[in-house]
Amino acid sequence: MTIHADGSALRRIFIDKQSPKVFHALLQTVEVVRATAADAGLGRTTVELINLRVSQLNGCAYCLDLHTRSALRAGESAQRLGVLAAWRDTDMFSDSERAALALAEATTDPTNADAQTSAYEAARQALTDEQISAAIWVAITINAFNRVSIMSRHPVPSLPKR
Repeated sequence: MTIHADGSALRRIFIDKQSPKVFHALLQTVEVVRATAADAGLGRTTVELINLRVSQLNGCAYCLDLHTRSALRAGESAQRLGVLAAWRDTDMFSDSERAALALAEATTDPTNADAQTSAYEAARQALTDEQISAAIWVAITINAFNRVSIMSRHPVPSLPKR
């Protein structure tokens, strides 16, 4: 909860609960995007890497938690998740994953024309047109979900310690 300078609390609304029809439409969109990614041959771990990288850039704690668990369930390694923020500085990611991550970053910061050009150049070498489109759609949808969670201040649930 955010506290004003006068000590009073600012109560945020969960916009997904306040406007459930809109949120349901967003959920339907992500299902279509996931199916599109799968049909294009963009693996589930690549999709989760995109979700995580965009969530890192946006600082969305709720989505970072959710998609870290999803990536682990999909078979992603804790080591690769741990270095994802510095993916350019390691050889742990394939050319196609690197291209997808660059596209995700360019989609998240659309004001950087040089990054967009560079990302497209890399994508053209490593991904099909269908995979490029799917990767961009994954980035677009997670950006939307990040904003829902950030503006709502969705709390990260505490999980039992192992």
